[in-house]
Amino acid sequence: MLFRASANTVAVMALDGSLFLHLTEQFVHMHGYRPGASEVRSWERSIPLLAAALNEAGLGDVEVMLEYALPLNSKRADAVLAGVHPGTGEPSYVVVELKQWSQAAPHEDDPTLCHVDAYAHAVLNPIEQVTRYCEYLVNFNGAVAEHGDRIQGVAFLHNATEFGVAGLREIERDARGLLFTGERRGAFLDHLRSKLSDRHPGALAADELLAGATVPSKQLMSVAAQEVRERQQFVLLDEQQVAYRMVLNAVERAKRADHKEVLIVTGGPGTGKSVIALQLLGELYRRGVAAVHATGSQSFTKTMRKVVGSRKREVQDLFKYFNSFMTTEKNSLGAVICDEAHRIRETSANRYTRAALRTGRAQIDELIDVAHVPVFFLDEHQVVRPGEMGTVEEIRQAAARRGIACHVVPLDSQFRCGGSDAYLRWVVRLLGLEAGGPVRWEPDGRMRLLVADSPEELNAFLDARRAEKFGARMSAGYCWRWSPEPKPGDPLPLDVVIGGWARPWNLRGDRSVSGAPPSALWATDPAGFGQIGCVYTAQGFEYDWSGVIIGPDLVWRGDRWITDRTASKDPVFKKSTSDSDVDRLIRNTYKVLLTRGMVGTIVYSTDPETREKLRELVSGQHESPPATTEEPLLRR
Repeated sequence: MLFRASANTVAVMALDGSLFLHLTEQFVHMHGYRPGASEVRSWERSIPLLAAALNEAGLGDVEVMLEYALPLNSKRADAVLAGVHPGTGEPSYVVVELKQWSQAAPHEDDPTLCHVDAYAHAVLNPIEQVTRYCEYLVNFNGAVAEHGDRIQGVAFLHNATEFGVAGLREIERDARGLLFTGERRGAFLDHLRSKLSDRHPGALAADELLAGATVPSKQLMSVAAQEVRERQQFVLLDEQQVAYRMVLNAVERAKRADHKEVLIVTGGPGTGKSVIALQLLGELYRRGVAAVHATGSQSFTKTMRKVVGSRKREVQDLFKYFNSFMTTEKNSLGAVICDEAHRIRETSANRYTRAALRTGRAQIDELIDVAHVPVFFLDEHQVVRPGEMGTVEEIRQAAARRGIACHVVPLDSQFRCGGSDAYLRWVVRLLGLEAGGPVRWEPDGRMRLLVADSPEELNAFLDARRAEKFGARMSAGYCWRWSPEPKPGDPLPLDVVIGGWARPWNLRGDRSVSGAPPSALWATDPAGFGQIGCVYTAQGFEYDWSGVIIGPDLVWRGDRWITDRTASKDPVFKKSTSDSDVDRLIRNTYKVLLTRGMVGTIVYSTDPETREKLRELVSGQHESPPATTEEPLLRR
């Protein structure tokens, strides 16, 4: 939330201009960068009209929470009004989505989407948008979790006429999502009076909502079974819902006209790619569309099969690998949902492939050919192995070679790391994956970040979090050799040795050994805490607290990072792997490891100078050397 005050105060501050300066300052503090000109312009044009409406309705004491951050993700509702219901005397909340649109038309195939002249692509109908914000708050805020009737939603299109947006109302269902235009301002005032009392201030109701405990995130693994077999458990928001609807619409077009098209959904860690993928699989399954989920991750696929298909074998069979389609007939599926598509390989063939199947055919081509609608979910910054080539450009080119239309849908908001945009930006700046150099971490109240002085301190801290019923895992860069797995009953070899502290790597095999879970379940089985995870077992998963050990393959020297390929024990790095590729893949590895936590991250480096740099950035107690834009060194 950027600002909170009574409607009276908001109106006064909007009039003298101080409100917008305050919103800008708070935005910079919370996100680490300045708001765009269009966002500031929308504040200046929309907020005064909302404040004026509240005051004209006699609701000057209603509390107004501007840019209200939804829990555990980075989406913000334009405003949440808090007060007392005039009939029940209970707390009452109205979520308000403000739009400057003068007109908008529903999408011809799907009224939950709409077209606005200012945007090249379809956007979410604001009624659908605000309805989903309400549902999300009920799902994730304890203050309203048991009192869903206390929260309502309105879209206020103050510049629009009834004629200009009448088609959007087709999806109005209940008070969770109503639309009002500037032409129906009187009806808007009457609606606000029906939900908020003019005789009671709203400060206490706002306090209650803000103090509401965040309902633990419905993590992907723990609800997957119900998600695929039954109805939605996650609420998709904004561009997530747009991506979901665009895929379903493409499948319907393909069914009607023997049509084929490719969709690419891009987004960083925690933007909801896997959530959308699972919802799509569940919906297509319910519609009787032949569809499968495919990844290049053994851990992710095996976990999905175990959790989702624990009762039905046919559900397990919906989860495939990217190399499962070498002999599959073209267009035999309605859709193939390629999750973690950044892990697509050059070819599906490996040393175990029969000679007759070693055709040299590209894996991307196989995935595009197998379905009428291939859908690729990817994050190009999560490529961590040589030979992984799932990029937007590679997929675009493969589609173009076949004359197939290809559409890209970006996801910007993220739901991991406590919904902290600031933390994600801090990580990519830290690792040099975005220009500008590392910056100091400014706590934003969403994600916790700490630096440990020793592996013992890191271990003890995570143990304490587990005692508080949080999930936790430790992971590390691939800087220690991996011993063969022991015989059943023998202790796991303590491969990760730092001074007098030692722990085993996670298992590599498919069976439990000495109480440790198999590789595919390390991230989800509570017994996984006893081992150190690597990037290949952590990628695609999340847990409350993430402990990350940065090994000697990435160290800070002077004013830059140096990657040391000789310190990496990852067997995928061959002599033929270029220095620049090793540098990029090591940095991407630590990006993956540093973005697994939902609540917080504690990081430890084996290198004293690097540790000091991290503590300097996180504590802000020391002066940082100036950031450099030079290319990083790579020590051979």
